Amino acid sequence: MSAPTRPPAPGGPSLRIRPMTLDDCDRVSEIRVRGWQYAYRGLMPQPFLDGLSVERDAERRRARFRDGGDGVTELVAERGGTIVGWAAHGPYRDGEVRTGDAELYAIYVDAAHLGTGSGRALLATALEQCAGYPRVYLWVLKGNARARRFYEIAGFAADGAEEPYEVGGVPVPEVRYVRERGVTSA
Repeated sequence: MSAPTRPPAPGGPSLRIRPMTLDDCDRVSEIRVRGWQYAYRGLMPQPFLDGLSVERDAERRRARFRDGGDGVTELVAERGGTIVGWAAHGPYRDGEVRTGDAELYAIYVDAAHLGTGSGRALLATALEQCAGYPRVYLWVLKGNARARRFYEIAGFAADGAEEPYEVGGVPVPEVRYVRERGVTSA
């Protein structure tokens, strides 16, 4: 797959979306952990968020990366040689059962790069790569209004499914979103 290059932000270098490599694990873990700590403040127990470790996440990420990912595709957004975002997608998981649909597992953008188009570019590339699936699902924290707006603008809609995600012994409600093939963003 060739990595698309997006037009540059006004006054800035162009954005490049490319497959993640093993060498990217430390930076991706930093973005993911700091993303959780930023986006989920007030939505998850603060001691849990404070206890997240970039180093431990990077170790787990490297191990999973070396083992292969059960069809998981991981992408990074790079601007001026710096990774500013990460996304992962693959087969939809309905418990242990794989369906014929796709799932967007995660998108995180460095907080300093929110609003720059990095998240939209990651999502657009992931959706292009999922074009052969009838539906793309994702789960988002019910209270994460910013993320919910982001996905709704991109053509996703809550489908009524909800389930608690346990974090630090506390149930945190998630809602499922779906985007049918052929739906375009608003």
